[in-house]
Amino acid sequence: MMVFITPCCARLDPALRWLAALLLGCWLGMAGNALASDKSAITQAEIRAVPQGYALDADIDIVLNATLQDALAKGINLHFLLELELTRPRSWWFAEDIAEPVRKMRMYYHLLLRRYVVESGYVTRTAATLEEALAMLGRVETWQMLERGALKAGQRYDARLRLRLDTAQLPKPLSIGAVTSDKWELATAWYDWSFEAPPAPSPSPPPLP
Repeated sequence: MMVFITPCCARLDPALRWLAALLLGCWLGMAGNALASDKSAITQAEIRAVPQGYALDADIDIVLNATLQDALAKGINLHFLLELELTRPRSWWFAEDIAEPVRKMRMYYHLLLRRYVVESGYVTRTAATLEEALAMLGRVETWQMLERGALKAGQRYDARLRLRLDTAQLPKPLSIGAVTSDKWELATAWYDWSFEAPPAPSPSPPPLP
């Protein structure tokens, strides 16, 4: 006895199939628009040697959608994570994981001061406008993310960097809604580059007594 299985979509009424195709097209269009509207991007990144080890400099263009701008205006803190991944390529095996440091950053609008507050690492600054605050947040200078000896001078390494909104730090009702809403999403694409580790400079001698 032979059993024939017919795909369920083939039994749908032509009108229903047309409606399903229309809805799918609308959904894909909205998803594409959501991705296209997120213009945040890392434009430059560099790892350099400092006396204490290795530091990262980077420039990030950060664009907030209307939902995130409104949240800031109402005093909601926006937390960001700057995520770096470092690996050492090996021709005979998988790449070796070196480090995955993360820098926490925060921005909020101080309702009493009427100024934006930007916290990056241990540095806190204020700005009069949102544009100035985003420029501050997007300029990463001398983030020491590795100690001396973590990299071998002259060795080739691969790096990738991205910035994303930490939705887990939003107020509870918002963080729950953020799981299903792209209005609360912000993440740059990974910025990839390779570099040759420079020799770490010698630390400055202690001052004379």
